Amino acid sequence: MQTRLWSIFSAKCPAISRAISTRSVPHDPSKIRNMALVAHIDSGKTTLTESILLQSSYLSASGSVDTGSTTTDFLPAERERGITIQSASIPVKWKDWTFNLIDTPGHADFGMEVESASRVIDGAVVLIDSVEGVEAQTKGVWRQLDRYGVPTRMMFLNKQDRPGASFRSSLRSLLTHRFHPHPMVLTLPIASFDPQDYAHGEPGIQGLVDLAKWELWRWNKDGESTCHPLPTDIKALEKLSVLPSNHPIIPHLAPARTQLLENLSMFSEELMEVLLASEPSSYLGIKYSEIIPHLRKSTLENKILPVVCGSALKHIGTNIVMDYVGELLATPLDVLHDPTRNAPLRMLAWKVSWDPRRGWMTYVRIYSGKLSKQSSVLNATRNQKEKISKLLLMYAAEPVEVDELPFGSVGVVLGLKFTRTGDTLVSPGAPSSSRSTMQDIVPPKAVISASVIPNSHADLEPVQTALESLARTDPSVRYDLQEGQILVHGLGALHLEIVEGRLRDEFHANFELGKRRVSYREALGPNYDLPHFEKPLITDSDRAEIAGTLVDVALDIRPLRDDEEGNPLWDGNLILNEAGVPIASPETSSTANPELLIASGIASTLSSSPHSSLPLSHLRIQIRAWSLPSPMSLLAGASAIVLRNRIRKAGMGPLMEPYFMFKVTVTEDTLGKVVKDLTEHGAELQDLGDGMSEVGEVGGYPEDGNYIPPEMLSPSSSGSALKGSGAAPKLKRSIRALAPLSRMLDYNSRLRALSGGHGQFDMASAGFRVVAETRKMEILREIGKA
Repeated sequence: MQTRLWSIFSAKCPAISRAISTRSVPHDPSKIRNMALVAHIDSGKTTLTESILLQSSYLSASGSVDTGSTTTDFLPAERERGITIQSASIPVKWKDWTFNLIDTPGHADFGMEVESASRVIDGAVVLIDSVEGVEAQTKGVWRQLDRYGVPTRMMFLNKQDRPGASFRSSLRSLLTHRFHPHPMVLTLPIASFDPQDYAHGEPGIQGLVDLAKWELWRWNKDGESTCHPLPTDIKALEKLSVLPSNHPIIPHLAPARTQLLENLSMFSEELMEVLLASEPSSYLGIKYSEIIPHLRKSTLENKILPVVCGSALKHIGTNIVMDYVGELLATPLDVLHDPTRNAPLRMLAWKVSWDPRRGWMTYVRIYSGKLSKQSSVLNATRNQKEKISKLLLMYAAEPVEVDELPFGSVGVVLGLKFTRTGDTLVSPGAPSSSRSTMQDIVPPKAVISASVIPNSHADLEPVQTALESLARTDPSVRYDLQEGQILVHGLGALHLEIVEGRLRDEFHANFELGKRRVSYREALGPNYDLPHFEKPLITDSDRAEIAGTLVDVALDIRPLRDDEEGNPLWDGNLILNEAGVPIASPETSSTANPELLIASGIASTLSSSPHSSLPLSHLRIQIRAWSLPSPMSLLAGASAIVLRNRIRKAGMGPLMEPYFMFKVTVTEDTLGKVVKDLTEHGAELQDLGDGMSEVGEVGGYPEDGNYIPPEMLSPSSSGSALKGSGAAPKLKRSIRALAPLSRMLDYNSRLRALSGGHGQFDMASAGFRVVAETRKMEILREIGKA
């Protein structure tokens, strides 16, 4: 009843309800949750964001991706295409918590936005489409969360209302793809309150059972919900007023709750003692307040992965997601921070954007101290002083000015001139120990490029200025001058389309975009020198003359072995110090010591091969010894010369081109034509399926010791291949294939023609692969080096 009254009030008084939902509350870091929604494309992140904003009363009515009316997808290109292109931050008040919620893109072409968000969040809700299960980009964003050490995560199995949705298969896919060995089911879906719908295999979701709180939620057609406490006596479960006595879910409720407690007790001695002192029949009577401390502790220690489910489109389960985000995800106090009372200011710039009226807007996360407007800060990364003009809280596209940003908060700073994504900013008077830079945000490497041709000579400088500004807002966009032409590099064909549109619409540049070209890589040639001895002997090849000074830099260089993995921050290379420990990319650190100066020179040479001008990849380089010139900065230039000469001596190595994993969904009648086209364009077929594929990592996690719900919880899951509608639904088939990007640049139009407009595909990067000799000559001719 209260929910209905509030929704009526919100609809009639949206300004007042929004003011209440964004009200200022006393600052308490323990009540802050810096979190993001991440997932594969079309898993429902933006829809869940809208549902969260509606449930928290920020909105009086939720927008729709289909109509381009969502709050966080506010760019014209986002609303036109129905996809998220840039991450958007919005503070959300829920009960006594504040969620600094970041909605991120799911498309691999905008992976930089997920990189930057992953760096500053303490928790993430990872969405899965319950029809598709774990998909390629789901694994991609999971690896990004791993890379930045995001400490807490939970899964939301979305789209339970879709035909073919399977709670069981979605959960099993988490184990198959090695996401976590212990997914912990906290909610069960109720597809329908009419048992006949289960017998007929009807799709849908009308309710949820919260196993931890031991209560049942029911949603009606108007989206209104009611909550019903469940009895603590097993026999009383058969006499529920809200469920018919013959409902198929009833026999599974008590076993599901029992197994939740037993599985959780494996990670908590205290809970284990409680269970040992109780009879299994009394487990239903254990209160939520006794369970949640163990659930939170196990989540913070990454011993379990909480799993909830629902339908963001129908607002089913959104309130439960928000409750568990507040209860389980980490706070700023749970991650590394300065605990002293008056800690000096320390913050990280995680995103930079441009606004025609406000100028440069820098998104920051405060890691210690507090930031006040009209104050000064020191950019520790660039050793530049900056002046703060205004501080904002961004509610997607709508700013609200504030006087300060306290510890743990996420906000926007106006007035910064030199700061870029990933920079560390501190108090000007902070001790030197506090001026070290934090882990940087390194953009994914480009795989595709195109020439940018100004319309006239007068347009040349404005085009270059526009590219520089765009690269500041999106560090995954790179541009350079090669053989007299401007080349812009991006993460994919769609990324370049968006870059082209932004250059025209936001920065008003006049140009034409040339033919798209794939970005290739070169490996080390066959004639590389043998490693140095244990105590390096400096030879002529380890010496370079620079500025009239002889400088020694001894390097061991060889190709990576098959069992070695390159560092993505070094574009697939592995760079080690004297002790054999990987060195951080010079983009992520200050270059104040010899090791990092040498690393800077190595990075410069690896960016362009002396043979082909292509970036070099899959090299293992270990620094063995060096001399100390004066000034010390000569080490950077000397190491670049030494490495370049060694690579030139080794000869041209194999060439590599980017491969992508494609998932194509087509109807049965066009399957043959699509498969034929893929194989003719160099694709390697990996899998043909008619539903959620269980093909995952080799040696997935075992199901033993985990609660795997029965298939009957999702009645339509057995008909997951029937994706059509009407009297004669068409059988849908999925194809997974590994293909070179260079042969797939026009795949969207090819697939549309082959499938009569009914085919769909998505893609995720699969790294670089060595090409055959004939293909190598084709590439060299393409880049003008043959």
